[in-house]
This record gives sequence, C-alpha cells and structure tokens, in this order.
Amino acid sequence: MTEQAAPVPFVQPTGCLVSCLPEGHGDRWTFTVRVAHEGRGQFGVRHGLKWWSAEGRWEYEPGWPEDDATAEEEWKKAHTFDYDTAVQHACHLAPTLAYRGYTVADALAAPAA
Repeated sequence: MTEQAAPVPFVQPTGCLVSCLPEGHGDRWTFTVRVAHEGRGQFGVRHGLKWWSAEGRWEYEPGWPEDDATAEEEWKKAHTFDYDTAVQHACHLAPTLAYRGYTVADALAAPAA
C-alpha cells in the first residue's frame, strides 16, 4: 500500500475587528468597525447596522422583496471589497467614529471605569 500525501488545509479569513480602543475598554464595541466575509472573496465593512459603501459613506442595508435578488446583489457589490481594501477602509474609519457627539478620542481620554 502506498502512502498518500496529507491534504493541504486551506485558510480563509472570515473577518476581523478594528478599533482604536483596547480590549476590555467599556466603550470598545461602540467604537469598533467589523470586517466580515460576505462570500465570493468579498468583505463588508460594518459599524452596527451600517455598511461602508464604495461611494465613501455609511448606509443601511435596505429590506429586499423576496423576488428581487438582482437588487440585493447589486447593492452588495457596491458595499463589499476585497479583504485588504476592506481592512484599509476599517483602519481609516475606526478613529473617526462618534456616538452622540462622543468620539474615539473622548473615550480614550476618559478615566477608566
């Protein structure tokens, strides 16, 4: 009997978190951008329910009628990127996040709770 070579594993990134706040900081999740695999080698850049668009703005994903797969596909194309581009966008966006006027810089400057 001949020995077969072991199968070679495939490693596929599925996403990452990008934040200027350290792990354990109370406001970290408020100021985190998520890069998530969306299929076909494309990644979405998300903050909460908003997606970063190729046009350079945050947008909410609209609701889709069950029979309108084309519109959904076109929207996804305009809101997904290759992994490296998605991470670049997330790294650029993370320092600019704000919540009700409270910024990443404010969170970093606040005393630890």
